[in-house]
Amino acid sequence: MKKLQVGAIALAAGTSALAVFDFFQPKHSIRRNFPVVGRARWIAESLRDPVQQYFVESDTDGAPFDRETRTMVYQQAKNLGAEEAFGTERDLLKPGRDHILHSANPAPILTEAPKVRIGGPQCSQPFDIPLFNISSMSYGSLSKTAVLAMNKGAAMGGFVHETGEGGLTPYHLEYGADLVWEIGSGYFGCRNDDGTFSPERFAEKAKKPQVKAILIKLSQGAKPGMGGMLPGEKVTEELSEIRGIPVGEDCLSPASHSAFSNPIEMMHFIQQLRELSGGKPIGFKLCVGTRHEVLCMCKAMVETGIMPDFITVDGAEGGTGAAPLEFLDRVGTPLSEGLIIMHNALVGCNLRQHIAIGAAGKIVGGADIIRRLAIGADFTNSARGMMMAVGCIQAKACHTNECPAGVATQNPRFYRGLDIDDKAERVKNYQANTLKSAMRILSAMGLTDFRDLGPAHIVRRIDPTQARPYEDIFDWLSPGALLNGEAPYDWQRDFDRASAETYTAPPTRAGLIRTGNGM
Repeated sequence: MKKLQVGAIALAAGTSALAVFDFFQPKHSIRRNFPVVGRARWIAESLRDPVQQYFVESDTDGAPFDRETRTMVYQQAKNLGAEEAFGTERDLLKPGRDHILHSANPAPILTEAPKVRIGGPQCSQPFDIPLFNISSMSYGSLSKTAVLAMNKGAAMGGFVHETGEGGLTPYHLEYGADLVWEIGSGYFGCRNDDGTFSPERFAEKAKKPQVKAILIKLSQGAKPGMGGMLPGEKVTEELSEIRGIPVGEDCLSPASHSAFSNPIEMMHFIQQLRELSGGKPIGFKLCVGTRHEVLCMCKAMVETGIMPDFITVDGAEGGTGAAPLEFLDRVGTPLSEGLIIMHNALVGCNLRQHIAIGAAGKIVGGADIIRRLAIGADFTNSARGMMMAVGCIQAKACHTNECPAGVATQNPRFYRGLDIDDKAERVKNYQANTLKSAMRILSAMGLTDFRDLGPAHIVRRIDPTQARPYEDIFDWLSPGALLNGEAPYDWQRDFDRASAETYTAPPTRAGLIRTGNGM
């Protein structure tokens, strides 16, 4: 009894001290007005996301991936199938929704998914890439166990593992999977001490047999125009050695490259990398911004005669790590529009037949693959789908170093729980079953070749009473139309204004005339 009394007194004294502290502290008005009790707000906020995800939201209204989509990925990864009963829960008449046109005469289902040749006429070491692969995610952003699981799964399944801009690490090389080495503006793994590009260090790593292609990152969907940032708490001694950066300090990638500053210089950099790598395919990745800039790049290809072997278009709906909210919500072109711009620009400049196009950004299912191939892509990549395959629960803690699933963290307390062998099997299953789904949908469309897909096969719901195929919504340029002056007016206008020597738009594209002498 006496112990209880002592405990009660201690509790009361502690609570009183906390109340006094809250009452006089100047930073939080809620705690000043409601000492102690006001702290309950923090508890409620910390519980909000998991409570909403597990108890409040329906199967179809979660974001960025709803529960139905996440369940599909988990089921595919575990080889459980992805069937549901009693019909769709989605609003089929919702404006903006796409649907795929099927055929009254389905075709036989393909038994094996085809691959796409990467490597144009200037490449001496082309390779064949599957239609669905692991998109760029760096070691550092992801844990070593997550990278190892993905690498082993890709090796088992025979598909490609992109490294992310964090560098070519031992974990990407561990199981011998085919790699696309992504190089960002920080040149991690191939940089000089001052952060500039090192041809010698690049050549040494680019010639490794696992490296099948090189990808220059210009921008990414979640934060185009920003560069990357790895929080200091994730920069361990090992990561410091791999990237060549200080331990424990925020790792910033510049917004732009120092190796080139205009379209022509970028083409020459592509040629330099091709020569240094021994003739391997070289591509670049971007979230499309203005059509003007895309056409500047195409003009540089035409004028220099130097072409990338592939271009990966990242959609604004992508994003595996953290980014400023307003970049996530307001900056960047969505994947479908970006793909259409890139495809048309290359076709109009008579370059498309030499350059493959990849698509990345919220691609997790077979229908996503079909939709992207139909409007311009040759192959697709998935980041968050692969994260979910290795156990990601969409906790949205990627930037905190406290990912509870051990996927996006450098904290051994969490990543030790991710079993590499088990999750590698799931990555392999997920990729294979997603391609099987795409092949089944292709069959339902009456097609036996993914190359037969086109914009007439995908329909966009305009409003509850009207739906139109992509073929009728967008312009689709004919080969060489921009070079011959035969493109639609707005396309031709933008091409004529574009310059291979600068990304800057001409004065005719300046902003609105405003009153006053400035801001």
